[in-house]
Amino acid sequence: MKPLEAKDRIIVALDVSDLTSAFKLVNQLSSHVGFFKVGFEFIYSTMATLLSLSDSDSKDHLYRLRDFMQLLEGKILLDVKLNDIPNTIGKAAKAIARINPAMFTMHASAGSEAIGIAATNKGSSKLFGVTVLTSFAGLQCKAVFGDTITSTIVRFAYMLLNYGADGIICAPKEAPLLRSHLEFKNMIIACPNVRPAWATSTDDQNKDRQMTPGEAVKAGIDMLIIGRPITSPPPEIGTPLDAAKFIAQEIHEALQLKEV
Repeated sequence: MKPLEAKDRIIVALDVSDLTSAFKLVNQLSSHVGFFKVGFEFIYSTMATLLSLSDSDSKDHLYRLRDFMQLLEGKILLDVKLNDIPNTIGKAAKAIARINPAMFTMHASAGSEAIGIAATNKGSSKLFGVTVLTSFAGLQCKAVFGDTITSTIVRFAYMLLNYGADGIICAPKEAPLLRSHLEFKNMIIACPNVRPAWATSTDDQNKDRQMTPGEAVKAGIDMLIIGRPITSPPPEIGTPLDAAKFIAQEIHEALQLKEV
């Protein structure tokens, strides 16, 4: 993976439920961040809106959605977390390839065969495997996957590597462990649960597995998935654009320290 500029390492989570809010954020931030994560909230809210409108209104809404996707061209992380039998995942990946997002996600827990068929059908998009959700603590991971968080992530990461995925999604605290394995040197690591020190924390992510943007870059993380600290920053920080600039500067300073 070629070196990224500081701002291009930022993936803004577009966790909004309407096109107007999404357009506003993208127009504000597009020149100052690398990518935008489009996930369940936006996808299903848009679908529900299209199905509930009258014929003429739904047609207008569809045109606006097309304009929005064109505005985001080359900048989408489609966060669909595919998790099903291999045949279904393969067909879904083939459909996603027609949309041509820069990246899309699946759950590594779907297994090696599913990862392989998704990789085969991904087109020019990069395939990222979600390992252990950032909301999980140790006991939850043990209950679901039968092992510790770190052991589970390493096991999933090897599956993703061996069956053709391009990247790994994990919490920041586990990234240094992955970077200690030379086999993963060419895998892209992208992490949610990254929050600047100035961001208030009221969400359900596990704070023990969290890092600041500067810490994340120093830990070898390539891309930072950041939502509310940018989309709803504290009043003293200013606008989403101000927040994105502050974070890009923090990333830039951390990259400079890594080079020393």
